[in-house]
Amino acid sequence: MNQAAVDPVVVHRMTSALQHRGPDDCGVYTAPRVALGHARLSILDLSGGRQPMHNAARSLSITFNGEIFNYLELRDELQGKGHCFTTSSDTEVILHLYEEEGERCVEKLNGQWAFAIWDQQRRRLFLSRDRLGVRPLFYTQTGNNFLFASEIKALFASPEVARDLDLEALDQIFTFWCLLPPRTAFKSVRQVPPGHSLMVENGQVRLWPHWRLEFDPESRYGEDGEQKLSEELLALLDDAVRIRLRSDVPVGTYLSGGLDSTFITALTKRRAGNHLRSFSVAFEDPSLDESAYQQQASAFLGTEHSTVQCSRDDIARVFPEVIWHAEQPILRTAPAPLFLLSRLVRDSGFKVVLTGEGADETLGGYDIFKEVKIRCFWVRNPQSTWRHLLLRRLYPYMEGIQRQPSAYLARFFQVDAQDPGLFFSHLPRWQLTAKAKAFYSDALRSELGRYDAMSELESSLPQAYRRWDPFLQAQFLESNYLLPGYILSSQGDRMAMAHSVEGRFPFLDHRVVEFASKLPVRLKMKVLQEKYLLKRCADGLVPSAVKKRKKQPYRAPDGDCFAQGAAREYLDELLSPDCVRRFGLFDPEAAAKLLAKFRAGRAIGAKDNMTLVGILSTQLLVSQFVNPLTRRDFLHANT
Repeated sequence: MNQAAVDPVVVHRMTSALQHRGPDDCGVYTAPRVALGHARLSILDLSGGRQPMHNAARSLSITFNGEIFNYLELRDELQGKGHCFTTSSDTEVILHLYEEEGERCVEKLNGQWAFAIWDQQRRRLFLSRDRLGVRPLFYTQTGNNFLFASEIKALFASPEVARDLDLEALDQIFTFWCLLPPRTAFKSVRQVPPGHSLMVENGQVRLWPHWRLEFDPESRYGEDGEQKLSEELLALLDDAVRIRLRSDVPVGTYLSGGLDSTFITALTKRRAGNHLRSFSVAFEDPSLDESAYQQQASAFLGTEHSTVQCSRDDIARVFPEVIWHAEQPILRTAPAPLFLLSRLVRDSGFKVVLTGEGADETLGGYDIFKEVKIRCFWVRNPQSTWRHLLLRRLYPYMEGIQRQPSAYLARFFQVDAQDPGLFFSHLPRWQLTAKAKAFYSDALRSELGRYDAMSELESSLPQAYRRWDPFLQAQFLESNYLLPGYILSSQGDRMAMAHSVEGRFPFLDHRVVEFASKLPVRLKMKVLQEKYLLKRCADGLVPSAVKKRKKQPYRAPDGDCFAQGAAREYLDELLSPDCVRRFGLFDPEAAAKLLAKFRAGRAIGAKDNMTLVGILSTQLLVSQFVNPLTRRDFLHANT
């Protein structure tokens, strides 16, 4: 959007930068002061759903990334009010709903979306992002220009957009693993936060929430009985799957071998029939590999199953591409195998997969929630002999923690803290992550000054947060920040869309999320049994071995991937003292010693792994975006 004429060359360049998100078609609409571009991944109405799309009077124009799963019901409702449709696409439904409801149209949508509507009569641009942040949406202002896109690289297609890193955002990642919206990794670029809409009108930008995640400690849901609530949850999830199977192309599933993906695959299989395809990742390391459970689940459900075998060298080889698509530093390599998995899905002829993301956050599945319960028990029962034994129930899959003496575990988990504080659940994780900041350069420390990422997070919390149970506070932090800021972005949308694959998430249907937010904690985690109510729903749907297995979160090999082999060429250059000094973010000697430590096989624990991956991903980001002349070398040297 521009106060003067729009340069169509820039719009075409921006659209071309997103071709991986939409390889099936592209289109550009220009008018005085505005231009809309679109790169299309054709899933619904393959021939009639071209974008940008206009209403009959051409007074409204839209570019839309995502899916509206309840579009058929909305279409029927709108037709009953006299609206006439010329396509069978969900995109046209949004246009007509905006005609009817204005900016409140998003309240009726069930889906995952990032869209922009140019309202010609009112001379305003309306942008919106879905409730949980499945789809990304970025924007920037340069002089009189307002630019927006699904990825930052499209904004950088305009020479007017500055590429300087946001150093406070970098510090957030080295604290929380993710960014606090509206920040991105770049000073000049902002993101529309999940569940928010934005209006550009009369030269002013207005941003507001159209949905919030809230918990109701006074809810009477717990009085309904476990059986009734499990039936209600199952019905909601079954319907969430039903509407997410709406597609004019084949739909598959991710099958990790855990409860969540197996449950979704089971519900999908009941509706999809005998030819369901499922996909998974397998690892060489037996402590990370879940292929035995994947095969067992596939055999039980009768899916046609495909697996991508992922080695350390595979991760190292694609890691530069992973950062190119993530557009921000990451502290784990876990997105890389999912990048390879989406390539397998696309090579198999699929564009859409249903996955199990969101169950842990909404229904109480993480060890970090167990931490909360154990630490609360520890404070309430100072004489109990169970206290030290309970700490052994945390993170059983992490050998480094299990080897530690009880006194160390008590200090690490801060179980003696009398004041729970606002971040009672997450402080051990964040403080461990923040140890990587010891590798900051003096210049970076000076630039950050007294900046405190936790203070910024505290200022963004809703007032009700302070009244919630520590378990609910932990759920809010995971759902509101890590889920959209890392799991659904760096590890989700960006890795799937790198190969033009759309992920769909039944557990993140807003009806499911709102139902779960009213459940009492005891039905999410009964004593220390995670996702208790979901497991009740799973009876007969998933193999008993999958249902009863201990929780094993998805993990991938980390720092060891870069010690030798496929990463050596770009690693030696990016982590060389000269390059580290030139980029100015980390201490060159400390980074060199850390790399030598890995190559000598002496690296230990999560701190070393997060630090190496964090430094390397940041150096890659700078080389690809801030100093883009080197991008092609790193992207293609090892592919």
